[in-house]
Amino acid sequence: MADVTILGIETSCDETAAAVVRLKNGKATILSETVRSQVEAHAPYGGVVPEIAARAHADIADRVVEAALSDSGLTLDEIDGVAATSGPGLIGGVMVGMMTGKAMALAADKPFIPVNHLEGHALSPRLATDCAFPYLLLLVSGGHCQFIRVRGLGDYTRLGTTIDDAAGEAFDKLAKLLALGFPGGPAVEEAAKTGDPARFKLPRPLLDRPNLDMSFAGLKTAAARIIEAETLDQQGKADLCASYQAAIADCLSAKADRALAGYDAVGAGKRLVVAGGVAANSAIRAALDGVAQAHGAVLIAPPLRHCTDNAAMIALAGAERLVAGDVPDEALGFAARPRWPLDEARALADPAYGGGKRGAKA
Repeated sequence: MADVTILGIETSCDETAAAVVRLKNGKATILSETVRSQVEAHAPYGGVVPEIAARAHADIADRVVEAALSDSGLTLDEIDGVAATSGPGLIGGVMVGMMTGKAMALAADKPFIPVNHLEGHALSPRLATDCAFPYLLLLVSGGHCQFIRVRGLGDYTRLGTTIDDAAGEAFDKLAKLLALGFPGGPAVEEAAKTGDPARFKLPRPLLDRPNLDMSFAGLKTAAARIIEAETLDQQGKADLCASYQAAIADCLSAKADRALAGYDAVGAGKRLVVAGGVAANSAIRAALDGVAQAHGAVLIAPPLRHCTDNAAMIALAGAERLVAGDVPDEALGFAARPRWPLDEARALADPAYGGGKRGAKA
């Protein structure tokens, strides 16, 4: 099966999204894409409220899917399969999208493909770019921050991870402390444009360690102490945002430099792929691009709309899984997973943090 068309559904956080993607001879074409944001619902709280998110997904998931199918010009009978994010994420939202996808697949007698949300991000550059395997991936989002060696579909090795908070979470925390609004990442980036990145001396955690692990909790604490100690005017807030953004960019680029130095490329040169919501940050992209060029590598990133959560990447992951014949035999019985590491063996053997009944987080 070299030519498949997949309906993808994404509901892992605060975006209700559906897309139809056709994969032909390894090249993806997005036939339609529909996204409904919940920003207004969560803005008063300065962050995503899981119960509100789950209810919003349940209210509109069917209409979002209907719109994506309508825009594609195809009926459900003309779709080859249905893929849905089945973890990791906010479990209420994940269940809404997954059960919607299962119901549609069952009713139309089509395959259901449960997709790891992180695999969607890992493959997202392949939506618009000739991004051949293997490549070095920096997955940097609100909930995850990892360096991963991607050898092929389903072949992922975790090289380093945050040992506490993700970079996206750090951006959101600063935005909340400064009352900049939600979502926090874009708000901090916008404020940083008029700020002095050298004004505040902020830590660069774990840069003295030889591995690729990262940490952002101390950076959050340092910024919180500055905010408590000083009354920041508008310029002061801009300076803190610029200093904070520079610290995160330094941490990510320094670790990327180390990762590329130890990365043995196979095939046509080195590729550094950055994906996830934080990959939309222009300062971080510029820092990573400089590192890639220094190593004779190329930096590949998805278009901005595919850095954040989207259904096109889920449809693509589902399509690649279906073409490879890598779909669980009992996919309709697949249970939603709040935690689902890409490199599960490493996460279980050497968890950076987390665990318990829900499994290893990273």
